[in-house]
This record gives sequence, C-alpha cells and structure tokens, in this order.
Amino acid sequence: MPSEYNPQQNHFILKEYGRNVQKLVDFIIGLEDRDKRTRYAHTLVELMRQIHPGMRDAQDYSNKLWDDLYIMSGFNLDVDSPYPLPEKDLLGKKPKTVAYNTHNLKYKHYGRNVELLIEKAIQLDSEEERLGAIAYIGKLMKTFYSAWNKENVDDAVILDHLREMSGNRLSLPLEKIKAENLFDIAPSRDRNPNPMPPGNRNNNQSGNQNTNMKRPANNPGNSNNNRRLMDNKRKNKG
Repeated sequence: MPSEYNPQQNHFILKEYGRNVQKLVDFIIGLEDRDKRTRYAHTLVELMRQIHPGMRDAQDYSNKLWDDLYIMSGFNLDVDSPYPLPEKDLLGKKPKTVAYNTHNLKYKHYGRNVELLIEKAIQLDSEEERLGAIAYIGKLMKTFYSAWNKENVDDAVILDHLREMSGNRLSLPLEKIKAENLFDIAPSRDRNPNPMPPGNRNNNQSGNQNTNMKRPANNPGNSNNNRRLMDNKRKNKG
C-alpha cells in the first residue's frame, strides 16, 4: 500500500496539528450548508483540543483554538463561532520591542524592589512603623546578600548599605540591631523545645517509684522450696 506522504502536497499552515487536521479544515470549507459547516467546525475544535491537552493550562485556550482554525482555513471559514474572526494583519506581525531596564542599581543583588521599599520607608512618619520597616528591609537585604555572596554577612555591612541607599535617612544603632536580632534571618532555636511541666515530672517520678515498690523482691527461701519440690517429683518418677 503506497504511503500518502508527499512533500509536494500543498503546504499546511500550522504543523503542530498535522496534515490530517488541515485536510479536515479544507473539507469543512468546501461544505455548502452553513449549519453543517458550523457543526463540523465545533467537532474539529474538540479534536484539536485533544491533540494538545496541555493548552488547557494556557489563558483563553479555547479562543486560541478557534483562532488556529481560522488561520488554517486562510480566514475563509464562514461559521457561527463563539469568538470573532481574528485580524489577518496580526498574523506574523513582530511583537513590540521591550525597553531595556535603565535603572542604575549600585547593588544589583538587592534589586529594584528593595530600592522601592526604602523609598516607601523614608516617607513613614511613625517611628514604630519606620523601625519595623528598617528591620524588614534589613532582613530582606541580608537574605539577598547571602544568596549572592554565599558567606556569613555581618549586620554592619547591611546597615552601611541601607544607610547609603537611603541617603542616611534610614538608620539604627548597630548595638540595638545586634542586641534585638533585628536583621536575623535564621529562626530562633529553643534549647528545650518541649519542656516537661514540673507537675508532670513529679507525677512521672512518683509513678516510677510506685512501680518499683510493687515489684516483688527475690526471696532465697522460695527458690529452695522450688528445688525440693522438683527433687521429690524426680524420686516419685523413679
């Protein structure tokens, strides 16, 4: 049986759907009954959905399937579609050039968002809110610095960078930062995470003592009596 593959056949537009889907599209275009074309088009869209099930995760994937159907038909498909016909001029149009980020970051490992947070913190009027903002930004900067440098960073370095980036408008005494662990990013570890309450400890000790008191002690007399009984049984058997 000869193969149907022929590289000289008409070029099909969207190769991800294959030549058979393109043949079905061409067949639907040739139907004279508009209602029949519409039914076949909806059926073909469901088939295209099964060919690429991963498209369900994309946004507006159903709209994209209908757009692909119109594109494969050369925008000549006249059916009742739930979506309007896409603009033909948009096909193959190059996307707009995205402007390059021109922010001059002195410390690029902190990123632009840290600079924005510093600008917001400078505008705070409440001392309590400003203290909380400094502690939060300091922890964030310390996390980014550790990921970039892979070494233990001292709070003095973070404080110097924070002062420089804020124009000396955000600052705290270094002694206060270290004493209260304001820039500490590691969770605090309790030496005894599950301490036993004193009452339970006393109850367990008294319970152990009661158990030991109930345990019978070894009596030499009992062992001698048991030996005599065993000897008598042996003599009677003899």
